[in-house]
Amino acid sequence: MDTLLEINLQLFSVIGTIAFAISGAVVAMEEEYDILGVFVLALVTAFGGGVIRNLLIGVPVTTLWEQGMFLKTAVVSAFLVFLVPVSWILRWKTWESLFDAIGLAAFAIQGALYATKNGVPLSAVMVAAMMTGIGGGIIRDVLAGRKPLVLRDEIYAVWALLAGLMIGLGWFQGSWALLLLFALVVIMRMLSVTYKWRLPRRTIQLQQEPREPKSGV
Repeated sequence: MDTLLEINLQLFSVIGTIAFAISGAVVAMEEEYDILGVFVLALVTAFGGGVIRNLLIGVPVTTLWEQGMFLKTAVVSAFLVFLVPVSWILRWKTWESLFDAIGLAAFAIQGALYATKNGVPLSAVMVAAMMTGIGGGIIRDVLAGRKPLVLRDEIYAVWALLAGLMIGLGWFQGSWALLLLFALVVIMRMLSVTYKWRLPRRTIQLQQEPREPKSGV
């Protein structure tokens, strides 16, 4: 069972790393960053959520440097995106929501599995799933000077939370069950985008009263 868990962790880690590294690299080029900025945003997007998750569940952050294969995967993905023609990137932008959903699902499941492996409570498994899925995107948007889309866009983080809940409760175990959960999260995220499902929100707009002109002396 431990071997199967490790295989699942590796699979979803690779999928999420590629999807989010591409996302970070594209955002960097949209903001006209140089090649160093492209690599930085790609790596931050791919690994930022995992770093936050490790901090929350008490895993040393230095374990990041043991993930040599994933670091190389992210760097190669970003480099290829930097080299491909603009027309390809524009075509990818058409499918951006799908790749983003794939990254969210993969990292949410990976984060939940990682937390389960470390024997943390159910609440921590849910938070680990959510932060692994959305943490990198939040840091990416902040570094790019944007409002984090995951906090104001269509329903996003909720699907990661629910994935963590289902894994933490033991409802999805084994490769096929996890692949089914992966597909469900991707489908629900895409439905959110298609039909503009949003969580309740409340906007407060403070209107400043016009100042009276000062009378002359």
